[in-house]
Amino acid sequence: MGNRLSKIATRTGDAGTTGLGDGSRIDKDALRVHAMGDVDELNSHIGALICEEIPAEMQQELLSIQHDLFDMGGELCIPGYTMITEAQVLRLDALLAKYNADLPPLKDFILPGGSRAASMAHVCRTVCRRAERAIVSVGKAEQINEAPRQYMNRLSDLLFVLSRVLNRFAGGSDVLWEKERQR
Repeated sequence: MGNRLSKIATRTGDAGTTGLGDGSRIDKDALRVHAMGDVDELNSHIGALICEEIPAEMQQELLSIQHDLFDMGGELCIPGYTMITEAQVLRLDALLAKYNADLPPLKDFILPGGSRAASMAHVCRTVCRRAERAIVSVGKAEQINEAPRQYMNRLSDLLFVLSRVLNRFAGGSDVLWEKERQR
């Protein structure tokens, strides 16, 4: 890997193609490349969220998720390769149960907002949903492992729950949508 990364500006993509991990080249606007880019963008947003004032345990859990997302990028980059497993999906299920346990039930829709960290978690959630849609599109066009799609579905739910937790951590609460507000 070190030799591959020693030269960043290779100019091999100047014609609008990019190399995959199996050595093949595809167009930069291919569904697979869109999915890889959306996963990479999500990973970057999570990196910014980790820089916020959030519980240390949550920082470590999000860092682990960043590693999973990097693995997912690798899986998407190498057609037919598997890196995301059911165990990673189950880990997200456990985190969902852990963080959801102390939250009050939702009776209304909430708006993305509140604390800066909670708002950033909502941005991560929406980018995650886009990445999930891109992975679904790849799966319709070619055979891929189902775990990345499941992982992204759970992760978007977890990011929603974390936004609620982070608002409480900052001393606030959910920002409720007001159906009957003055227009």
